[in-house]
Amino acid sequence: MNELNKNHATATAGSQTPAKGADGEGSVQVHMDPSMIIDTAKVFSVYGKGGIGKSTTSSNLSVAFSKLGKRVLQIGCDPKHDSTFTLTKQLMPTVIDVLASVEFHAEELRIDDFVYEGYNGVMCVEAGGPPAGTGCGGYVVGQTVKLLKEHHLLEDTDVVIFDVLGDVVCGGFAAPLQHADRALIVAANDFDSIFAMNRIVAAIEAKSKNYGVRVGGVIANRSAGTDEIDRFNDVVGMKTLAHFPDLDVIRKSRLKKSTLFEMDTSPELEAVQNEYLQLAETLWAGVDPLEVSPLKDREIFDLLGFD
Repeated sequence: MNELNKNHATATAGSQTPAKGADGEGSVQVHMDPSMIIDTAKVFSVYGKGGIGKSTTSSNLSVAFSKLGKRVLQIGCDPKHDSTFTLTKQLMPTVIDVLASVEFHAEELRIDDFVYEGYNGVMCVEAGGPPAGTGCGGYVVGQTVKLLKEHHLLEDTDVVIFDVLGDVVCGGFAAPLQHADRALIVAANDFDSIFAMNRIVAAIEAKSKNYGVRVGGVIANRSAGTDEIDRFNDVVGMKTLAHFPDLDVIRKSRLKKSTLFEMDTSPELEAVQNEYLQLAETLWAGVDPLEVSPLKDREIFDLLGFD
């Protein structure tokens, strides 16, 4: 058993507290250690289909919060560790990388080993993930939050944004939902994105049985229109919080390793920046939890598209 798996097994064995209620039918999840609750900041978890633009959305939303004068921490939860590179201009080492470098003796780490300051003061962490097929993403998220707590970084933070791997809704990558106040879903106006959004909504609803997380709404991305998203929203009770069109300047910002707030200004870019600022203001003011009723797979298939 490698070091990561030994630590994961030890951590898991030490936290097997029976849940007060099931996270969902057939769930084998357990309750989070109460000491790991983030109670000093507003916490958002960003989900969506793989490749839909969650990291772009998360990074620009982080900057928008910082432009409002908020102290922001973005946590990337993906083995690719590319959530924050437009903020930091580099691929940062992951929490798992730095833990492995000290043979998992967390007390030997300094904040500078795993927290980097990005554009406009946004603090950035890449949790990373276990090597393929060797461990659980939930352990990685838990160790990241534990380190941040031990170094008192969360006490100086107003907003925490978890940018989470793809549309994986297993217990491991659903772990950020245990910490979040609101879960946000990024989706395009197409079948695959909305199908994934429906599955993610079901995962959030399951977690909400035991945790404070609630669905906050959908961020429409890379789409000229929102008619299919609107149709889905009307049926299940979702709400669109913001809409970002499919603009080439957004694609270029990733290639330039820059946030949209650093790009050369233009009328269309200014409109997108204002949309991000408005979204940040809305989220900071507080969005009401949504009572969403996810559909069965066949119902989604029958609902969307053209006759």
